[in-house]
Amino acid sequence: MKRVLIITYYWPPSGGSGVQRWLKMSKYLPEYGWQPVVYTAEGAEYPVEDPSLEKDVRPEVEVIRQPITEPYSFYKKFLGMKKEQKVKAGFIDDTGHKQGWKERLSIWIRGNFFIPDARCWWVKPSVKYLKSYLKEHPVDAIISTGPPHSMHLIAMQLKEALGIPWIADFRDPWTEIDYYSKLRLTRWADRKHHRLEHEVLTKADKVVTVSPNWARRLEALGAPKADVVYNGFDESDLGQTGNPFVSDKFTLTYLGVLFKVRNPECLWQALGELVGEDSRFAEKLQVKLIGQVDKEVTQTITRNGLKDHVVLSPYIPHDQVADALHQSSVLLLPLMSNDEADTLGLIPAKVFEYMASGKPILCIGPTNGDTAKILTETNSGVTVGFEDTSRMKTVVKDLFKKHLEIGLLSNDNPAIKEYSRKNQAELFVRIINTHSLR
Repeated sequence: MKRVLIITYYWPPSGGSGVQRWLKMSKYLPEYGWQPVVYTAEGAEYPVEDPSLEKDVRPEVEVIRQPITEPYSFYKKFLGMKKEQKVKAGFIDDTGHKQGWKERLSIWIRGNFFIPDARCWWVKPSVKYLKSYLKEHPVDAIISTGPPHSMHLIAMQLKEALGIPWIADFRDPWTEIDYYSKLRLTRWADRKHHRLEHEVLTKADKVVTVSPNWARRLEALGAPKADVVYNGFDESDLGQTGNPFVSDKFTLTYLGVLFKVRNPECLWQALGELVGEDSRFAEKLQVKLIGQVDKEVTQTITRNGLKDHVVLSPYIPHDQVADALHQSSVLLLPLMSNDEADTLGLIPAKVFEYMASGKPILCIGPTNGDTAKILTETNSGVTVGFEDTSRMKTVVKDLFKKHLEIGLLSNDNPAIKEYSRKNQAELFVRIINTHSLR
């Protein structure tokens, strides 16, 4: 069996969406002749932890952990945060509260001295360790996955030193990610970010990303050709649902972090108007928001008279997600409130589990984006523009009418199966096979 080194910061006990792409890929790679050797951090600062994901680490997967030094402990002390509090990506807080001078200074330091990210201190010791390891335990290919994009710098130096074929996997953009403009970069730092990004894109044997729009953007930034391998859903996860769920409630569910920039104001306005116009709708409406919810989102909900219809729940382990989907009438998918390149290519990993559940999806975002196209092609849902309250109201009324007439709405379009984790792993293996030939 061939061996592939996967350099990833996120690995169980990390939770959230960042860990699942390569946790699931590594689960299926052995079926296609590749043994994963996962290089990851020991003592990492994860935004959320989820021990339930440990079950997906197959016995064939070799996991190497090396200590990492991160600046988060200093950052927390500087701001007076508690040790257990979590730090958001790039030190950027999207809650909309007014930043103090300490926060502004911290963001400036992070953006200008920790390039490309707060894990940059791990690059040099990782390269030193892996050069020694790989001489004794050779691999046939290297895959780096970012963010954090420091993982790509580790792989790039290994490629230059050892000549091992290297694939750079971009789960999110680098200089075009939504919070990049908030990093308070100097001209020098901005140039360095772009220079390093260009080096990665041009020196990797292959660049891979998660959506067509992002692939085109990476090509515009220097990648000779970027391939698309979607995130997908794991059929074994969806098999965890219990008994058939029956409820007369019209339940709209969202799972994940709901930041200010994803606040679907047109949805709350439409729901508020329908509650005031239709007593039956008011009686049956229930909105479940599972995960961290921004204060501005809850304020918008209250302003629209929906406080009594909304249930807020904390983050749930991934092995409970299937039941949460099953207990829903409609699944909510708010994207960003703009039509920038990063939003057009944004396909949240959760969308594939949403699709596989068979529940109708109500997406709020660009109607010409990659997510909208997938939902249309698989007949999995409808996309409404972020400011189109009128259409939102029409769509919700239609979904409610179908809920009353049919009860449990479902979709079993066979096109959805194309997006299984196993099928996406097979696509990635074809790329590895092509670029690992010497």
